[in-house]
Amino acid sequence: MFDRSKKTALVTGASSGMGKEIARQLIHDGFQVYVAARHVDRMIDLERLGARLLRMDLSREAEIVSAAGTILKETGGVDVLVNNAGFGLYGPVEDISIEEARYQFEVNVFGTARLTQLLLPAMRDKGSGTIVNITSMGGKIYTLLGAWYHATKHALEGWSDCLRLELAPFGIRVVIVEPGLIETGFGDVVSRGLLARSGSGAYAKLTQAVAKSTQQAYGNGRGTDPGVIANVVSQALRARKPRTRYVAGKYAKPMILIRAWFGDRMFDRVIMSQMR
Repeated sequence: MFDRSKKTALVTGASSGMGKEIARQLIHDGFQVYVAARHVDRMIDLERLGARLLRMDLSREAEIVSAAGTILKETGGVDVLVNNAGFGLYGPVEDISIEEARYQFEVNVFGTARLTQLLLPAMRDKGSGTIVNITSMGGKIYTLLGAWYHATKHALEGWSDCLRLELAPFGIRVVIVEPGLIETGFGDVVSRGLLARSGSGAYAKLTQAVAKSTQQAYGNGRGTDPGVIANVVSQALRARKPRTRYVAGKYAKPMILIRAWFGDRMFDRVIMSQMR
């Protein structure tokens, strides 16, 4: 059983990629760590390291409430909440149903918000805590056929900024981490979904180009190791005064700066040039 006297963290989306590496790092840093995901069996390796496994689908209210309730009952709450869970829905706006788009928002925005709501009162009572929201460079930029994905990441950025201001008086810190191209299963999921949904039809040419570009960007060490993001989270938690934002991973800094410095028209040309 976990001890109420020890520092406690919760990491969502911990069954793979960045979430799994963040959980490993926090265990190494001395936290007692809850890990949550839809596929509990994919977190057995974390359980062996001492993590406590929770099943949680962020699109299901009952599972969010159950997971938060377990944590509050066993430890009285968390000192660190890492909102990492999410996925990328890519495709032409015309081809993606509103139901699919709603699900993208349920997982990437509303599920994260609900979990945070449930854990905040205990943080306020303690007068301390850190919430780390893993957004994306996609919260600052945009790419072809990523309208709904980018909409959720832009939303999460704004939500996090407002949350930081309203929680500051209670001693609770909110940190945003904006990863770039990270070596996870993201690329395969995106390209497969694109081709299945819009590989033929009005957007076929564009879809095939984006799928090809995505496949070429990931795999064989072309992306950044997710351990880099885990180290960034660890650094932010150790800092006496952490930054409001940490940008890390391949392409993240240059892509964000290109848009900020040169404007949307230049950024449009940069994005479209990758499709040739």
